[in-house]
Amino acid sequence: MRGRISGLVLAAGLSSRMGSYKPLMPLRGRTVIENTVDSLLEGGASDVVVVLGFRGAEVERLLRRRYSDSELRLVYNREFATTDMLHSIKLGLASLPDCESFFLLPGDMPVVDRQTFFLLRCAMPWDRPAIVFPTLGGYRKHPPLIDARFVAAIRDYAGPDGLRGFWRLHEGAVVTVPVDDRGCWCDLDTFEQYRDCVRLYQ
Repeated sequence: MRGRISGLVLAAGLSSRMGSYKPLMPLRGRTVIENTVDSLLEGGASDVVVVLGFRGAEVERLLRRRYSDSELRLVYNREFATTDMLHSIKLGLASLPDCESFFLLPGDMPVVDRQTFFLLRCAMPWDRPAIVFPTLGGYRKHPPLIDARFVAAIRDYAGPDGLRGFWRLHEGAVVTVPVDDRGCWCDLDTFEQYRDCVRLYQ
């Protein structure tokens, strides 16, 4: 393991499937978005860029109170209602500090285990550009650890299927790491998923 690692969190969405605003929902004495940022910092990220959109000012006030400027950078996707995740990623990458790699994590995945981040860092082949995914049951999950040498290519990508299309284009660079972390399954799209997460992790 070597090199500075950053985190990129995507939290610009409308939370339309949840029926409530996900980033500010309570979990383990904090909010969902605080749990997500904390997991990255505890997992080895030196700093975290968070892309905000819908109700972003509320999230910004919360995060500014909790984190220092050296830990946190905030970016706004002003077109959150009409753009996809890749657009938010590109905005976040434009503000990414100098680093050798970065974790990419949706804001509604708040309970990824510290060990998962550690295993991804250990698996990164620093001698070549790579994208390291955790896997559960053979399925690739978040958060990937992405070599910063891919930043320009991601920002320039305009092909089909968003980020999935980019991964396919660079399949030869993908490394996978099996993990035993149910936090990689906890993607809080619906209230039922949130309720299960609270039951398991509260």
